[in-house]
Amino acid sequence: MDTRHRLYALLLALAGFGASAADNQLTAEERDQGWQLLFDGEDLSQWRNFKGEGLSDKWVVEDGAIKLSGPGGGDILTRARYRDFDLRLDWKISEGGNSGIFILADETGERIYSHAPEIQILDNERHPDNQLDTHLSGSLYDMIASPPASHRPAGEWNQVRILLDRGQLTVWQNGVQTVSVRIHGPEWQRLVAASKFANWPGFAANDSGHIGLQDHGDVVWFKNLKIRELER
Repeated sequence: MDTRHRLYALLLALAGFGASAADNQLTAEERDQGWQLLFDGEDLSQWRNFKGEGLSDKWVVEDGAIKLSGPGGGDILTRARYRDFDLRLDWKISEGGNSGIFILADETGERIYSHAPEIQILDNERHPDNQLDTHLSGSLYDMIASPPASHRPAGEWNQVRILLDRGQLTVWQNGVQTVSVRIHGPEWQRLVAASKFANWPGFAANDSGHIGLQDHGDVVWFKNLKIRELER
C-alpha cells in the first residue's frame, strides 16, 4: 500500500468507517446482527469440560486469549447447543502442536469426537500428523483437505469462519475457503465412507450440538470467539 492509500485508510478509520472491534468485543453492527461472544477476554463461564460441569485449571486466560497451558486439561465445549450458525474465532498453535474445533458435539459417545466433525488445528511443518493433506490445519479432518494458501506457520494467529446453514457446511481459514459440503449429501457420504469415520455409529448425526475445543496435549490459544445463530 502506497503512502496515499495509507493516508486514506487512516482518515477512514478516524472517521469511523470500516472500524473493527478490539479483541473479544463486538461492534455495534455485530450486536445488531445478533452476534454473541463466547469469550470476552476474561470470562470462561460459557465453557466446561466434556462430560463435566466445571473447567480444568489447565484452561486459563492469558493476554486476552483462552490458553490450554498443558496436557491434561481435557476437551472443552460450550454450555449451549447450536443448530445453524456462523462461528468466527482466531487460533494459534505452539510449535509441534495439534488441536481442533468441533461442531455438533454431544456427550453420548466416549469422546468429544465420537460424533462431532472436526476442523483441524496443526503445526503443519512439525507435527507428525502432517503426512495426510486432510490432516492439515483448516481441513475437515480426514475428509476434505485445506489449500496451502490458507496455512500459516505455528506461532501465528489464524482466523477461522465456520458456517453451518441447513446442513451446508462452509469453512474459511485466513480468508481462504477450505470446506464446502452438504452434511449427509452424496459427496458427504462418499467422504465419510473413505475416512476413519466410516464405521463410527452416530458420526455427524446430530442436527444441533456443542462447539468444542480439543486438548491434544499441546499448548494452543483461542480468542475472538463469537457466534451468530441463523434463523431457519
